[in-house]
Parts: sequence; C-alpha cells; structure tokens
Amino acid sequence: MVRARVPLRSRTGKSGSRTTPELAARPHPWTRALGLTAVVLLGAWLGLLIVGNVSAPVGPMNTTMTLRPSATGGTKINVSPLGALHLDSHTAPVRLDVNVDQLDPARAQALVDHPERLSGLQDEIAHDVEHGTLDLAVRSCVAVVTGATALGLAVYRRPRRALAAGGLALALLTASGATAYATWNPKSVLEPRFSGLLSSAPSLVGNARSIVTEFDVYQKELARLVTNVTKLYDVTSTLPAYQPDPTTVRVLHVSDIHLNPASWKIIASLVEQYDVDVIVDSGDTMDHGTAAENGFLDPIANLGAPYVWVRGNHDSTTTQRYLEGVKNVHVLDDGRAVTLAGLRFAGIGDPQFTPDRSTVQGGEGVQEAAGARLAEALRAQRTAGTPVDVAVAHEPAAAVQTDGEVPLVLAGHIHREEMEILKKGTRLRVEGSTGGSGLRAVEGKYPDPIEASILYFDRDTRRLQAWDEIRLGGLGLTTAEVSRHLPEENRPGAAVTPSTPGASQ
Repeated sequence: MVRARVPLRSRTGKSGSRTTPELAARPHPWTRALGLTAVVLLGAWLGLLIVGNVSAPVGPMNTTMTLRPSATGGTKINVSPLGALHLDSHTAPVRLDVNVDQLDPARAQALVDHPERLSGLQDEIAHDVEHGTLDLAVRSCVAVVTGATALGLAVYRRPRRALAAGGLALALLTASGATAYATWNPKSVLEPRFSGLLSSAPSLVGNARSIVTEFDVYQKELARLVTNVTKLYDVTSTLPAYQPDPTTVRVLHVSDIHLNPASWKIIASLVEQYDVDVIVDSGDTMDHGTAAENGFLDPIANLGAPYVWVRGNHDSTTTQRYLEGVKNVHVLDDGRAVTLAGLRFAGIGDPQFTPDRSTVQGGEGVQEAAGARLAEALRAQRTAGTPVDVAVAHEPAAAVQTDGEVPLVLAGHIHREEMEILKKGTRLRVEGSTGGSGLRAVEGKYPDPIEASILYFDRDTRRLQAWDEIRLGGLGLTTAEVSRHLPEENRPGAAVTPSTPGASQ
C-alpha cells in the first residue's frame, strides 16, 4: 500500500502553486521598519508632550523649559503676552521652548532695590540655564523612552518589540542632542528675531551698542535679555521706555510709502519707540505725483525727527518742490549733502518719472548715469574733507554705481528688503515697502507687509553697528517681527578689517 506524502502546513491554490500562511502573513521588512519608526516618533512626541518639561527659575523669572520636534531647531523664548524671541541657537530636529510663566516679585524687587546685584546676574542666569537644561535633558530622555516603549507595547503587544522602540527613541534623541551640541551657536543671542507687540520690541531686543562690546557673549547677552524681560514684567503699571545708548545714532530707513496714510502713524510710533535721530526716505512716497496729492505729505513736519528724502519714479518734480517747503525736510538731489546727528548724507533723485508702471523712459542706462553722477559728487565731498557716511538713491541700479565711494548706500523701489556687500566694499541696503506697496496692495488676497529698518551707527566712528529689520502685518500696527542683524566686522572675535570705502580716516 502506497501512501502519498502531503507537505505539512501547505495549501494548493487554483493555480496549483503552494503558499505558506505564516510567510504570507509576514509584512515586508520595509513595512515593518516604517511602522516601527512611526511608533517611535509618535510615542516619543507623546512622551515629550505629556511629561517632557521642566519648571526652572532663571534669574528673577519662573520658566518652563520644553523640547519640541522641529524641522529647523533653534530656541524660542515665549514672553506672553508681549511676544516671543527666536534664536538660531542650533540646527537639529528638536527645538528648545522657554516659556516665561511669571516674574517672582521677591527676586525682581531685590534687583530693583539693589542694582549692584545686576553685575552678578549673568553668572546666576548661566547657572540657572545650565541646571535647567540638564534637568530637561534627563526628563526628556525618560519621557521619550517611556512614551515610545508604552506605545510599542500597545501596538505590538510584545515586550521585545516595545523595548526595541524605546531603545531606538533613545538613540534618536541622543543623535539629536549630539547634532545640537555640534551646531550650537552661542552668538545667536546677538541676532534675535522678535514677534509680538510693537511697543515691546525695542525694550526686549535692546540697544545696539552693548552687543559689540561684550566679551563673554552668551552669558552677558542672555543676562541682558532676562533683565529686559524683568523690566517688562515689573509690577509697575506701564511698560518701560526704550533707553537707547547715548553713543549710538539711530536712523530709520523707510521707502515706497505709495500714498498709504497708515505709514505716518507707523513711522511716528517707530520714532518714539526707538528714539530715532534721523528718518531717511528713499522715494516713491507718492503714487502719481500730482499736486492734488501734496497734502498727504503734511504729517512729515510733525514726525519728531529730521526727514531726508530723495525722489522716486512715482514722485514728480512738483512733489519735490512741495517737500522743499515742508519744515524739517531735507531734499537730496544731484549729490547734495547734509549733516544730521553727526552723519553726512548725500543723494540723488530718480531720473525717471513713471507713475504708469507700463511706461519705461530710458531703461537701466539712465539709472546708471544717475548713479555715476552721485558717485562723482561723493568723490568731490571726500576731496573737500567732508566725506559722506550714507548715500541714498531710489533705484538699486543707481545705488550700485557708488561702490567704493561710500561705506553705505540706501535704496528702495523693489518692495522687498535686501542687503549685499558690493565688489569694492560698499554695503547696499534695499528697504521694502513701508506703505505695504500702497493701497493697491489690498487688491490681492493678502496685503503686502509693511517694512522698515532701524540702522545703528557709532557716534564717534560713524560706522554701521547693527540694524533691525521690522516687518508689520499688511494692515496691522500692534504686532511686529523684529530681526537684529550684525555686520560681519562687528561680531565679537572678528578680525580687524581695513577702513570701509569712503569712511573718515
């Protein structure tokens, strides 16, 4: 008797092929890996969200420190309800969030009563931050491993898989921490970005003088930020006024207002908040340059600072003649120069008048010729012993012709902020539209932002120290984003460079 052998745990399908149920049910390795990764990431995030935060005192403030997943990293200091400071402190898939919960009245009052304690505040803050971040690192490790392990156990119901998920989560957090350490940039506190109440921006970001004279950058600047926050949170009823450094000259650069009446209120607010010494307008204040628009210019006389102006391609000679008769206005054209707050300015009006944007008169050749005339005037000023510190033109195409003749040239026209160092060393700063591209901007889905800049100059050397880029919502005044920037030569530890072209010797 012959018995046929039938393979164990096999089944013949319609096609006659044989499949093993255990093998058929087993997912592809890539699917398993993706599934495990998703469990690890989700579990780690939930762990950080639930228990991954630390309450820590930083100087006179009570704070909560938290790690959060992030594509760009960095540090965010929330100063509710005033706004937030953003620091590019590191590049890693985790961001450090520091929430200022409240000001401790006893510790804050002690600083007010004993100002001499401010000298030791930097060491105290550095110790507090170090202790808080160490606690946060330990708690985050526990939170990440616990979260990933618990979710792995819930999904796979196998202790070995759950432990693998926890181990992988710990490895990812360790790698993120190593990346953050390797890319740590303590000088990021020199160039914070502020978003929040416009009135709080200058007080929180601080003045520009101290940022280029401090030696121990991280500790001292962090102490300064904490001190500013302390002042803003003081139990007195009003916000403190901005206290500018007396050795700094502050210039407000505006451009392309385009007949937007809201611009005057914004400019007046910035002049008051930052104690501005000079306002520079690089043109296109009007839209069509007609005599009927001239009344729009009357508020300039009451802005609280001298107003330097050059003609843009939307400003007519009628506009220019009217402004020449307005109190406190200094019209620059054909290389004319004026000295205000210790700085010497020279500029040239736009050679084109094209209020209809479809009209072109002469092209870039006309702009280059105007820039060449301005450069010639700058050379003449230097020969006469009165070198110009800041040149002004409307079109960047004209401004670049001054390269090598002046340390800084300002322009507008393109409705977005730009900055570059030209080939011969002149810095070109192009301002965005302080009028949000004018009233025509509301025709789009979203109004254009309103942009302006505060330029900080050393009163003795007349060199640019830093600048704040200010960006407001298209129709708003109460909120702002303020970004601090430093020239490379002003960063602590930078090598001494030769004199900038056109600078006084």
